Amino acid sequence: MENVSSTKTLSKNCPVVQMRDLSIKLGLNTILNKVNLTMKPGERIAIVGPSGSGKSTILRLLAGLLLPSSGELKIFGNLQKYLRLDQNYPPDVRLVFQNPALIASLTVAENVGFLLRKSSDISEKKINEMVISCLEDVGLYKVENKLPGQLSGGMQKRVSFARALIKDPYHPSYSSMPLLLFDEPTAGLDPVASTRIEDLIVKTTTLAKGCSIVVSHVMSTIERSAERVLMLYGGGFQWDGSVEDFKTSENPYIKQFRTGSLEGPMKPKEI
Repeated sequence: MENVSSTKTLSKNCPVVQMRDLSIKLGLNTILNKVNLTMKPGERIAIVGPSGSGKSTILRLLAGLLLPSSGELKIFGNLQKYLRLDQNYPPDVRLVFQNPALIASLTVAENVGFLLRKSSDISEKKINEMVISCLEDVGLYKVENKLPGQLSGGMQKRVSFARALIKDPYHPSYSSMPLLLFDEPTAGLDPVASTRIEDLIVKTTTLAKGCSIVVSHVMSTIERSAERVLMLYGGGFQWDGSVEDFKTSENPYIKQFRTGSLEGPMKPKEI
């Protein structure tokens, strides 16, 4: 099987993500219809929209878990023709799930360093040093020997952030600017815990010297973690602007989303 070439060194002008007339069809349903998106290096983007509008589909595409039905997707300048598991050198994209997705039978250290232990020649001592450093970066100390079940929900989320920070320095597919994907990172958290996670999204993106895409319905998460906001509805992006414009825009899609009104162009699905 042909493989995507190894990830190129990302130039200052090379987009991290390029979607050109990209469509996704699942059976008879069109989820995305000729979508176009360019993401520049260093950007922090929030994708918003009602449930079922295709936000998680975009994350799956970028994570290499799904391919376009038509159109083109490039990540770090590489055309994506194969699923992530079919690529020898997949692009450096790291997905932080809504659920922390930690393996309950493994310690925190084993969860964070899992991929390095499975696919790297780095020594155990070096892996442990990297794990502890990443845990400290997200504000966790002396938890490496604990099991996930011994931690609070907020701490488990922070462990998943530490896992997104760790990388194999010798792996050729790892770029100098990873793309971090966050799927509803503050869902189910109280306001104080949400603020910690929102700050951590910005900190993690900065520490990784990367860029990020957040999918969220939570207004504080959108406003605190992103610089640019895209509204997805009806198979395409209906609005694209800065987070400051998002707060005051009179665009009917944005205004309806921001206020939670039943009146507007977005029609609620039957419950």
